[in-house]
Amino acid sequence: MRRPRRRTPMPAPFRPKPDRDRPRREGARGDGPRQTSPRRADGTLHHRPGDIDEAVLYGVHPVIEALRNPMRRHRRLLATENGVKRLQEEIGDLPLEPEIVRPSEIDRLLTPDSVHQGLYLVCDPLPSPDLDSLPDDAIVLALDQITDPHNVGAILRSAAAFGAAAVIVTIRHSPAATGVLAKSASGALEHVPLIAVRNLGDALDELGKRGFQRIGFDSDGDTAFEDVTLTRPLVMVMGAEGKGLRQRTRELCDQVARLEVPGAITSLNVSNATAIALYAASRRR
Repeated sequence: MRRPRRRTPMPAPFRPKPDRDRPRREGARGDGPRQTSPRRADGTLHHRPGDIDEAVLYGVHPVIEALRNPMRRHRRLLATENGVKRLQEEIGDLPLEPEIVRPSEIDRLLTPDSVHQGLYLVCDPLPSPDLDSLPDDAIVLALDQITDPHNVGAILRSAAAFGAAAVIVTIRHSPAATGVLAKSASGALEHVPLIAVRNLGDALDELGKRGFQRIGFDSDGDTAFEDVTLTRPLVMVMGAEGKGLRQRTRELCDQVARLEVPGAITSLNVSNATAIALYAASRRR
């Protein structure tokens, strides 16, 4: 009987070791902020606020505001020659030495549709303050599982424009304060604290005990927002597009209001609705 021929195992394919000195690519698998959440359909990675150990900021306004923020610990700054000139015109002496690179060097660190304007900054995430730190006359936003980083960034920008004291998000089902969110916020991350909580319902319950008026927003709300008597402190609760406010969130609101719009389309993008609600609340002090 012929003995079977022993097969020689194939050698494992060569894989080069990663270059530890190379800047990490925002949005690439295994790179950028450490994360455990899955990749989105558009190719970006969904991070939770507690998952990241570094923040990637790009674009003129996010980088300038981060460099001006004494609370930020900056790690690495990549900039084109024009980018450095823009920073020096706006800031003067920079808090860290930039690495001068070609635009293509930053391009390869980001997704193709990212507009970096020649600036790319790696820094520590900002700390999440406690609910106890909110002042007694504050207007605060609470986001009920709004996961789109563009929307959350735009909401932060409106919050900074209208003087909101903070934006409350959940640790799960929220995008991280980096990359696309930071670019959409256009520097507002440095001015409006993000408070990450484990359970939004528990946070609303705690704020209610502190005397916060809790107003939820829904296109089918019981009362027009203009007819609601507002008091301070105030927390305005915004629901995710499509799903709206979750049941417990709705139950914990003192009132659920709607924004009256005169046109044919009565539903608004959540970031637009938030901007309108903030403007209306700021006018009724």
